[in-house]
Amino acid sequence: MNQHLAFADYAVFIIYFIVVSTYGYTVYRKREKNEHDAKAYFLAEGTLTWWAIGASLIASNISAEQFIGMSGEGFFLGIAVAAYEWIAAIALIIVAVWFIPVYLKNKIYTMPQFLKTRYNESTALIMAVFWLFLYVFVNLTSILYLGAVAINGLAGGEYLHIIMIGLALFALLISLGGMKVVAYTDVIQVAVLIIGGLVTSYIALTTVGRYFGVGENAIEGFKVLMREAPEHFKMIIPRPTATSTQLEINKYLTFPGVMSYLAGIWIINLNYWGCNQYITQRALGADLQTARTGILFAGILKLLMPLIVMLPGIAAFVLYENGHLPQLVGGKDGAYSAVLTFLPTGLKGLSVAALTAAIVASLAGKVNSISTIYTLDVHKKYIQKDATDRGQVNIGRIAVFGAMLLAVIFTWNDLLGIGGVGGFTYIQKYTGFISPGVFAMFFLGMFWKRTTGTAAIVGVIAGFLLSVLFNEFAPALFGNETLLYTAYSNGNGGFEIPFHICMGLSFAFTMLLMIAISFAGPKVNPKAFELDTEMFKLKPQTTVLIVITLLTIFALYAKFW
Repeated sequence: MNQHLAFADYAVFIIYFIVVSTYGYTVYRKREKNEHDAKAYFLAEGTLTWWAIGASLIASNISAEQFIGMSGEGFFLGIAVAAYEWIAAIALIIVAVWFIPVYLKNKIYTMPQFLKTRYNESTALIMAVFWLFLYVFVNLTSILYLGAVAINGLAGGEYLHIIMIGLALFALLISLGGMKVVAYTDVIQVAVLIIGGLVTSYIALTTVGRYFGVGENAIEGFKVLMREAPEHFKMIIPRPTATSTQLEINKYLTFPGVMSYLAGIWIINLNYWGCNQYITQRALGADLQTARTGILFAGILKLLMPLIVMLPGIAAFVLYENGHLPQLVGGKDGAYSAVLTFLPTGLKGLSVAALTAAIVASLAGKVNSISTIYTLDVHKKYIQKDATDRGQVNIGRIAVFGAMLLAVIFTWNDLLGIGGVGGFTYIQKYTGFISPGVFAMFFLGMFWKRTTGTAAIVGVIAGFLLSVLFNEFAPALFGNETLLYTAYSNGNGGFEIPFHICMGLSFAFTMLLMIAISFAGPKVNPKAFELDTEMFKLKPQTTVLIVITLLTIFALYAKFW
């Protein structure tokens, strides 16, 4: 195993960098006549094609926390972690059919604008500020840190800060050109991501086959994985019993079997894909059919993601358990990097390029959304109301640079402790506390006319407080008798309720509270959106895409249930 990059690997990576940069510059020059058009800069002039929207959604979603974190969960849990991706595909169908029509009919360009239009300005401002802090200090920092650590390990372990700066500058180079440059370079990024990821998975399977004497055959290697680690190919983690080991309890705490599918995993996905500026911005400038097709295309691509981000983790587990992977730096989160060491010269460079593509695409998409929210929902409304299009674009670029600079500063010495808990856990911990309240606010705001602005504000605050209660205080107060025995020993002398169950409980109580408050208000909120059946009608080709996606998911669950 060669743990470092060779000249050929650097050459492959440099070629990737040149291709992406050149293409991005070409796209930028084509829209140069709209250089100072705010709509062109923030929403790509509404000219994105369906394939660009779909590819950009995936490129922005798949980043270091997926490659490293989900591969680590594949090492720990197995195929159960694929539920995040396969349920995401269903969530994308829901967003395409029911959420996007509401946004587009009401000319919504940012999520704070949705809240102002549907509720009131106070709700919009509170959430705009919250999202800015979340995107900068949680998402940007974790993506940057995890990505730099992963690439640094392959480059020799001595270049963390140089790599960090390089990733930030590469993302800035792309994002300063606006959404159109970000989206169309994402097409190349997602192609590199998928090809490089599939190559890594293929090499992992052939390596397993070689070590277990069945030849360098990917299919035979996969059969070895199923034979050597059958518990890693079950979608449902069984509920612990009195005789369960701590390891079995820890797996359930991470992914609590059937209970995950009752609420938690749906809240995670629907909030992420349907109520998140970082994601929805790709579709908000397009017409309905283009937006729908692009989102459904992303849903189909989502079906491939476990093969790329989860399967190498299971391969690493089998190799590690049988003594063929003697070192796993960083625990389970080192699984993906460990698999990369088996790649031959050149292909390792391609895999590093795929990892870099995922990181840079996510960074660029995130800072573009930060600049959009700050410019349109904060600066223009409260600081410089008479800002021209040119002024808005310039402010947007300053926001891009400022957000990235803050992320680098806070990541430089791991000031937020990302490395202490792991990037994937870090993101889930801090975004999951707010997801139930935010999703309840958006869901009721879209589809129940009686929902009031007061209920929305109370819902967001209550959702957060309830999440804190169920995650931090309920287990300590009540031990394993908490909420009908949903708390389990965490191995550290205390008890813990599975994260997904906490989200479900928080969401349920938040919804009840918002409904009760809204019933105390007017029967119909004058700011409620008008919905009609025409908004939700589907064209035949759209229906075909939905059916193909659902049948594929059904077949996968039938195989591994």
